[in-house]
Amino acid sequence: MWNEATRGRMARIEKKTKRYTTDLTDEEWSLIEPLVPRQSRTGRPRAVDLREVLNALRYLARTGCGWRLLPKDFPPWQTVYWWFKRLLRRLLFQTIHDLVLMIDRELAGREASPTAGVVDSQSVKAPAAKERGYDAGKRVSGRKRHIAVDTDGRLLMVNLTTADISDSAGARRILEAMRKRWPWMKHLFADSAYDRKKLLDKATFLDFTVEVIRRTDTEPGFKVVPRRWVVERTFAWMTRWRRLVRDYETSIDVSKGMIQLAMASLLLRRVCH
Repeated sequence: MWNEATRGRMARIEKKTKRYTTDLTDEEWSLIEPLVPRQSRTGRPRAVDLREVLNALRYLARTGCGWRLLPKDFPPWQTVYWWFKRLLRRLLFQTIHDLVLMIDRELAGREASPTAGVVDSQSVKAPAAKERGYDAGKRVSGRKRHIAVDTDGRLLMVNLTTADISDSAGARRILEAMRKRWPWMKHLFADSAYDRKKLLDKATFLDFTVEVIRRTDTEPGFKVVPRRWVVERTFAWMTRWRRLVRDYETSIDVSKGMIQLAMASLLLRRVCH
């Protein structure tokens, strides 16, 4: 919530950044520096500062600018893009995100590995995508983001498909990946779109319990649905990063990397400040 306390907190963080509010502070950089690829012992010395590359990527994701529109304060956009693809193949953004997520959970007095989560999906326009689908329910032509979050809204897993893929079909791949990455996960909350036999059978096979939270429209006006509001707030956190308002990426792996970069940056700032 935006109040006097958070306003003062943001002002203090801005004083620690070099130029832009998206720049890594010294505390944030000290936490993730051990994860960054080291300089090779052979070959030509590295001419680019990887901290500046990460600053450029965070600026791009937060402001939504194009690669060629990166400010001159950063390395050339070709260099930034080359390093983004390389770090993406090394799963750096996913590693940073999962590490900071576990630290944030422990700081909140929880176990590092979650045992319960919430699943949902979001359809977004994808004007540059190679393959797109049409979500008749949301009337959106583009891609669909199937995500799972913990009970506090931290992103646990994301699966990107064309928008015509049903929620239950997209969630089945999330269950498979979640069992490998978060082995202690047992309970999942979902809406009525996930009350499908194939999904429930898959969940039972993987030792998940899926609890369907249905809306009650008997009361007039807006009403917060228990458990499900958490994942909606996560979608709101994601769309604060303008690069994620729409899916501007051509390939799915780059789009997934942008989501991991944005959410990792959000948790990193929360943990360090």
